[in-house]
Amino acid sequence: MKICVYAISKNEEKFVKRWYESMKEADEIYVLDTGSTDNTVDELRKLGVNVTQEIISPWRFDVARNKSLALIPEDTDVCICTDLDEILVKGWREEIEKYWTPETTDARYNYNWSLDENDIPKVSFFIEKMHSRKDHTWTHPVHEILTYTGTNKNMLSINSITVNHYPDNKKSRSSYLPLLELSVQEDPKDDRNMHYLGREYMFNARWDDCIKTLKKHLLLPKATWKDERAASMRFIARSYKEKNDFRKSKIWYSKAIKEAPYLRDAYVERALLAYEENNYKDIEKYCLKALQINSHQKVYINETFSWDNTIYDLLSISYYYQKNYLLSLYFLDIAITMNPTDKRLLNNKTLITEKVKN
Repeated sequence: MKICVYAISKNEEKFVKRWYESMKEADEIYVLDTGSTDNTVDELRKLGVNVTQEIISPWRFDVARNKSLALIPEDTDVCICTDLDEILVKGWREEIEKYWTPETTDARYNYNWSLDENDIPKVSFFIEKMHSRKDHTWTHPVHEILTYTGTNKNMLSINSITVNHYPDNKKSRSSYLPLLELSVQEDPKDDRNMHYLGREYMFNARWDDCIKTLKKHLLLPKATWKDERAASMRFIARSYKEKNDFRKSKIWYSKAIKEAPYLRDAYVERALLAYEENNYKDIEKYCLKALQINSHQKVYINETFSWDNTIYDLLSISYYYQKNYLLSLYFLDIAITMNPTDKRLLNNKTLITEKVKN
């Protein structure tokens, strides 16, 4: 079985060695460098990586991905697309050889998009960037997806393969918004791109554009995935909150809860809104409802605050102001267990412990 890894790069010098060490189980590694001005290319070539250089103008991620895919030899059995800020956990080749068959066209596997300082995953979901050599193309200018162009797609799930993502948070993402606007212009009926565009407007504090775009998303015939629809509703609610329209914000959080009652996120955000209003009964109400959900859905829309110490912190605050100091201390201890170095939590414990004693 011939397995090849391919990637695009630009000024990734500091990631090269780590990335290569995790990818070297492949038979061959190919990188399309799109204009590095540091030592990325030299460092890759020193390690035996096949590097081609080309400037993509105007820039589009799908064009770059397709040009990097074109570097892969035609006799390759399995192609794996990665980025240089990612690591394939050791032993991945053996798992491919165990499960891949001649009929397999694509595979999904674990992706830890965000990890904490102890390498514990915070946001995880499945990705599908492993595929056969033929009948595949990348589409969309940004948030590009791998599209199978053949007639008999055969998707394999390999839960024993994991990719960890360690992004360079200093790297500019300024190109994302115009590329998403272009993507929606090219395919206005694509629900995924519309959702991403609305979310990007939110990230850029363009609240009205976010609301308008995500309402469009919810009206698209293909926008049927409840998890993503609920996320759009939450982002609309979040935008209204930023506009100080708490009434509409509450309406949209209620819509999000109704759309996907099995997800914690809308409950927790509704509790955070109640915190801003000093409404401690509502904090209690929505946090306790969130805690009834024990299944952590493995999708990209997961919010870290739904599964970290936030709920317990909010409950502690809520019970404190309701003068139920024992319950306040109980939930605070859970929050501290999850985040033992937080000075505010530790100070709160001193304060609440005194209240319990008295």
